[in-house]
Amino acid sequence: MDDEAMRELLRTSKTIAVVGMSDKPDRDSNEVGRFLMEKGYRVVPVNPAVSEVYGQRSYPSLKEIPSDVKVDIVDVFRKSEAVPGIVEEALSRSPPPKAVWLQLGVRDDPSGPKVEARGVGFVQDLCIMVRHRQLFRA
Repeated sequence: MDDEAMRELLRTSKTIAVVGMSDKPDRDSNEVGRFLMEKGYRVVPVNPAVSEVYGQRSYPSLKEIPSDVKVDIVDVFRKSEAVPGIVEEALSRSPPPKAVWLQLGVRDDPSGPKVEARGVGFVQDLCIMVRHRQLFRA
């Protein structure tokens, strides 16, 4: 995904599910989730180990987020080995998200073509917070 496509994705998205979002303030996933909330996104934490983060209910998995919640971006803070299962859950949502975004250090090359074949954007090994700051100079 090039810069303009990322800029458009971030500009038009409203809800971001953060898979692996921690309730511990010293964790990257917590910092990124807080940043996204401060930028006006609705953040839906996905973590079976916590019930709530920043007042937002946390769901054990993507499939347990209610169907009336339209998730625009699935932002993944999990080990690379977990990505195929997360991708399956993301693509099974109706409608599917606009993009699956794998955070810095998270890669799964085989998932890219599968996601893109469904018309969903795919980003890997990039921090959504860093890219947002670069693209919007905020």
